[in-house]
Amino acid sequence: MESQPIVGQFHQDSSKGMEATSNLPLPDAFLQFLNQNGIDPAIYTAGDFTPRYIRLKPGCEEQLKAIEADIRCKLEKVEWLPNFYSLPPQIQIASSKAYQEGKIYGIDAASGAAVSALNISMGDHVLDLCAAPGAKLCMVLELLGNSGSVTGVDVARHRLAACRTLLQKYALGDHCRLFVADGASFSLIPIRVHSDFKSLNNREFITKGDDLLYKEWTSRRPWKERKRAIKEREKGSLQPIPHDQDPELIYYGQYSGVVGLSKSELFQAVSSHDISQHGYDKVLVDAECTHDGSIKHIQKFENWGWTTLEQRVLDAERTDDLTVLQFRLLTNGFKLLKVGGYLVYSTCSLTHAQNEDVVEKFLSLNASAELLEIDGSKSWPCKSGRIPKTLRFDPLTSRTSGLFVAKFTKVAR
Repeated sequence: MESQPIVGQFHQDSSKGMEATSNLPLPDAFLQFLNQNGIDPAIYTAGDFTPRYIRLKPGCEEQLKAIEADIRCKLEKVEWLPNFYSLPPQIQIASSKAYQEGKIYGIDAASGAAVSALNISMGDHVLDLCAAPGAKLCMVLELLGNSGSVTGVDVARHRLAACRTLLQKYALGDHCRLFVADGASFSLIPIRVHSDFKSLNNREFITKGDDLLYKEWTSRRPWKERKRAIKEREKGSLQPIPHDQDPELIYYGQYSGVVGLSKSELFQAVSSHDISQHGYDKVLVDAECTHDGSIKHIQKFENWGWTTLEQRVLDAERTDDLTVLQFRLLTNGFKLLKVGGYLVYSTCSLTHAQNEDVVEKFLSLNASAELLEIDGSKSWPCKSGRIPKTLRFDPLTSRTSGLFVAKFTKVAR
């Protein structure tokens, strides 16, 4: 596959005195792909100069100077997104004390905008239908504080286990539960925590009839689970979970509503009427995609080989499969949303097929779905999508990674 260097200049504000040139050799087939999808190839010249972003854990604002000294870098406040800061892309934070102590974590500002678009309120019950790798999940939990609940779902067990590690690191897991499941068929609604909650921490197990009840979660995993995790690491990847398999609960916090329930109660089927009244207040569907809007992801193909790019991004059959999956994820997420709730659909692809086309098809088949203007977005550094009220972030326009965002509500019919 032949490649051509895309040469472009990145200019910052003259007061900051930076001007640089970047070369990224993009193969002809990828350039054709970009042209067919109306994507400006110049965005791939900005990757080396797009800042990286961190979110500062609420309550750590007074420690900002100490954190800057720790990472040896001045943090620039992102004025349009609370608690977000930018820093040069070459700065590493993983070895810093602030990162290891859970005071900061990396999350792109565009991803933060997608979470912000949900308008999360205290007490909300939120569904993150494609939760891994977990940064948006953490932000949702921070916005909720000690209220409501978050249900995180992902089809890849090893990636969801990484989410679990993040929750423990940042001490954010009390109101969260995590399920390994197919997001396109997941069907559990949120559980409201009763005021008569009693600790089961000191019980080995407790029964209700013939059914075991969930005691408080512990990080001491059973041998069978540890053995399975070892096998998964040895294989290097996971096989798709069967569509008829029950969701696997791999974590639940003390106030997630799970403690004290029986398995049959947790997994009980619910009617459409129950969902409309008692479904999730907010749903985030950050769907699997070709990742062509993630400049850092595309840059990796220089090492992986451009043939791999052709297989993962340009292959028409794979793209068709992805758009089917994206539509199913959006449809199921909306099904689990209660009337009056908000759903945000996002992808890090910049193609119309994975974004506007999916949205148009979904709206044509769901009379109770309405597209909404995103509150506060007029001050965001982004462009409108092909469909009014949808948004597009990209490195040249936004100084972020590429992201498409659309917001829906469910109306009574």
